[in-house]
Amino acid sequence: MSGLRVVNAGFAPTIQDLGRPHVQHLGVPPSGALDPVALAIANALVGNEPGAAALELRVMGPTLEVEAESVRVALVGTVAALEVQGERGGPVDANRSVRFGRGTKFRIGGLSDTGVAYLAVEGGIDVPEIYGSRATYTRSQIGGIEGRAVKDGDLLPLAQDSVGERSEIKCPNLDWARVSGPIRVVLGPQDDFFSEESIAGLFAETYTCTREADRMGIRLDGPALSHVKGHDIVSDGIVTGAIQVPGNGMPILLLADHQTTGGYPKVGTVISADVPRLGRLRPGDEIRFEEISVEEAQAARAELEAATAKVIDRFERAGAWLDEAALYRENLVSGVVGPMD
Repeated sequence: MSGLRVVNAGFAPTIQDLGRPHVQHLGVPPSGALDPVALAIANALVGNEPGAAALELRVMGPTLEVEAESVRVALVGTVAALEVQGERGGPVDANRSVRFGRGTKFRIGGLSDTGVAYLAVEGGIDVPEIYGSRATYTRSQIGGIEGRAVKDGDLLPLAQDSVGERSEIKCPNLDWARVSGPIRVVLGPQDDFFSEESIAGLFAETYTCTREADRMGIRLDGPALSHVKGHDIVSDGIVTGAIQVPGNGMPILLLADHQTTGGYPKVGTVISADVPRLGRLRPGDEIRFEEISVEEAQAARAELEAATAKVIDRFERAGAWLDEAALYRENLVSGVVGPMD
C-alpha cells in the first residue's frame, strides 16, 4: 500500500475533511476541519477538491517518510517549514506545493503561530468513509485510522502511488490567516436566560482562551454571565460556534467535535464566517465579541467564500527548493556555458 509512514506523530494529528454536518440528527457530531479555509487552500495547492482528507496538525507536527513513488504535499496555516532530512535536505516553505520522491523523510516542527494547520496530499488521504466523511471523531472512534489520532508507525494510505511533474505553486497572500477584530455573534437561542447586564458585558469585555481547549470546544476566562432563568434547559440541538454557558457563567465556544445536543443555555452563536478563526485560537489568546444580525452573518459568509476563492485564484508559480531534478525542470541552470561556446 502506498502512503506516508509516520516516523514520529508529534502532537496527536488527526485526519480531517469537511466532516458530517448532514447526520447530526442521528446524534453523530459533525467533526471535520477546525479551519476549513486553511484546508481548502492546502487542498487547492495540490490540486484537490476543497474537502479532500488531509492531516490536521496542532501544537507539534509529525515526521513522515514517503512510501510511494512520489507525492505532492502542501502545508498551510502556519509559517513553520517542512524540514527535509538527509544530506540533500533543507527547509521548504509552508503555503506552497512540493513534490517528494520515495524515501524522502520530512519533519514539521512546532506550530507556535496558530492553533491548527493542515498537510494536504495530492489525491487525498484514502481512509474509508464513515457517514460520507473520512474525518476522525476520537470520542466515538469513527473515521480516520481506527477512529483515533495518528500515532508512530502508522501508514497514511494515499489515493495515488505517484504524481506527475508540474510547476509548483504557492499562496502569496496570507492575509486570510491574519484577520483580526471582534468575533461576530448572533444572539440566541436562549439569550433570554441571561441578564441584560451580562449580555452587555459579553460584548464589552475581553475574554481569554484557557488551556481547557480541544477539538470539542474552548473554555473562556473573563466576566461571568449571570443566569436569570437557571442554567439548565431541556436539551436541544447545538451547532458549531454555539456559545454555551454552564452554571459557573464561563462561556464555552463549541468547535467541530461538539456534542449534537446540550442542556446548558446558549447565549449566542459565532457566525460561520468566523468559525475558522476559532480553530486558529491558542491558549492565552484574547478575543472580543460583536453582535450582528442574521442578515449581516449571511453576507459575511458570502464575503468569506468570495475572498477564499480570490486567494486561490491568485496562486503564483513557486520557485524550486533545493532538489536537483526540480532545479533542472525550472531551468535555473540555463546560461551556463562551456569553454568552447
